[in-house]
Amino acid sequence: MKILMLHNRYQITSGEEVVVKTELDLLKSKGHDVSLLEANNEEISGFVGKAKAAIDAIYSISSKQQVSQAISSIQPDIVHVHNFFPLLSPSIYYACQAANVPVVQTLHNYRLLCASASFFRDGKVCEDCLGKRFPWPGIIHACYRDSKLGTAVVASMQSMHTLAGTWSNQVSSYIALTDFARNKFIEGGLPAHKIAVKPNFLNVDPGKGEGKGNYALFAGRLWPEKGVETLLTAWEQIGARLPLKILGDGPLADQVIEATNQNSGVQWLKQQPRETVIDLMKNATILVLPSTWYEGFPMSIVEAYAVGLPVIASKIGSMSSLIKHEQTGLHFHPGDSEDLVTQIEWVLEHPAQLAQMRQAARSEFEMNYSADQNFQILMDIYQTAISK
Repeated sequence: MKILMLHNRYQITSGEEVVVKTELDLLKSKGHDVSLLEANNEEISGFVGKAKAAIDAIYSISSKQQVSQAISSIQPDIVHVHNFFPLLSPSIYYACQAANVPVVQTLHNYRLLCASASFFRDGKVCEDCLGKRFPWPGIIHACYRDSKLGTAVVASMQSMHTLAGTWSNQVSSYIALTDFARNKFIEGGLPAHKIAVKPNFLNVDPGKGEGKGNYALFAGRLWPEKGVETLLTAWEQIGARLPLKILGDGPLADQVIEATNQNSGVQWLKQQPRETVIDLMKNATILVLPSTWYEGFPMSIVEAYAVGLPVIASKIGSMSSLIKHEQTGLHFHPGDSEDLVTQIEWVLEHPAQLAQMRQAARSEFEMNYSADQNFQILMDIYQTAISK
């Protein structure tokens, strides 16, 4: 099969880029001919560049032409879009339609329904724009990069393409990462019969770890929605009883630095290569995901399960079902540091059950997140899109 992948890279590398590469490598390893066409947000600079990007976000003629040329050259059987915002734009769907090539779109975030793409505002979940023909609350609250003008551009893109039927008619099949996300997109107006569920996965099995390092691990961006403050507050009580290693960087780095200065039980390792992250996971006691927003499908969950590492996560959104309480990990109330402390203390007091969780986490990976199983799901989605 000839596959053309389209992706708009972010200025800050995210788990989405990892997923794109993992999926591309898997398809190539199975003998498929895959071409990747990328746009990069680093191309946006200066007032003129930002103004052009704002216009292009709604409908980019140049991106449509670029994709049309790629289709003409490659002659793909299918086009798989990962992220089109802001430089590629929904115009790429129309390039595919003109060439009569089916389109699969992976829904990594909630950009089609929410200007911030996260359903998160002022420290809590917000669905004020969900289901509205024109998402005006997002503009009032400047949800896209704290800019009312920028948010108006995103809102215009959403509403114009909803009215034009782009989301309903120009995409053959959608991929949601979880059942929770699928239901949320259906609630937002996407056609249910076009949305399949395919989780993230690992192309290479890292093997099971032993978990003998006696430390907890946080791996992610240091952003408010990731629950960093909840994490640090909990460790004021936990301290050195179970040392915490923090991997990642972001705007809350100063708070993390302050915590390391005041608490010997907290260590900041900054951003680390993926190989280092996996090694740290293999020796960790527990992975902590204290997010207060609707996570998409954190790659860290798949990686943790692969090495047999249980996960303590906020009971919110997709994480409510991805982590099975007292089987592959533990849940706590989002934003509740006291409840997080309670769950950590349970881990410290139940070593035998924790060992069983390690086995269950590894089994969860083998049953649901292996490359071969994921490949078959993806092929079924492609065939469905092609047959429409």
